[in-house]
Amino acid sequence: MALEIALLLLLALGLGLAGAQKALEEVPVQQGFDAHKVEGRWLTLQLAASRAELVSPSDPLRLALHSIQTSDSGDVDFILFWKGEGVCQEESITVHPTQLQGQYQGSFEGSSMHVHFVSTDYSNLILYVRFEDDEVTSLWVLLARRMLEDPTWLGRYLEYVEKFHLHRAPIFNIDGEHCPSHVLERDGRRARRSGASSSQPAPRRVKPIPTPLMQACAGY
Repeated sequence: MALEIALLLLLALGLGLAGAQKALEEVPVQQGFDAHKVEGRWLTLQLAASRAELVSPSDPLRLALHSIQTSDSGDVDFILFWKGEGVCQEESITVHPTQLQGQYQGSFEGSSMHVHFVSTDYSNLILYVRFEDDEVTSLWVLLARRMLEDPTWLGRYLEYVEKFHLHRAPIFNIDGEHCPSHVLERDGRRARRSGASSSQPAPRRVKPIPTPLMQACAGY
């Protein structure tokens, strides 16, 4: 009996891994992708997630993708801002190139993380972010260099939302280069400038989101 249970568990695990791999293979990537061309400031125009509970408009936590940076080693850094009730902190998430162009992997708070640069003309960008721990969470983000939706790119993005049965989420963007001056900055280590105690609690986090890479892979 124990052997039968073990075999069933192995079979279930194998099917789960196969399903996850198949899902990744179904997500396209930009041909000829050049990571250096996506460096700089981005704004989130649209965000959608595979799990409905992550996209509640009443959630006080917001995650904004501010910018993308690259390194000589080929790594890609996503510069994010978490903003909650009275707090704001900056965080950087680094992903590493795989052997497949336009695909990166890393980890975030104990979850493995896969990133696909799905489609871009370097003024608009569709980004796919997948987190895997006890369950799988996928984020799809439409980004642009300015707060203006291109109908062509919006249509392309919404096709993915429909194809993968995603839940659209409210978006959030940070103005300027840093968190607002009246709230905490840099991982909560700097106290409120109004004189509040440095014991101000850090913003509540939702695994594996953030929510937008981008509530993103974004204004999520």
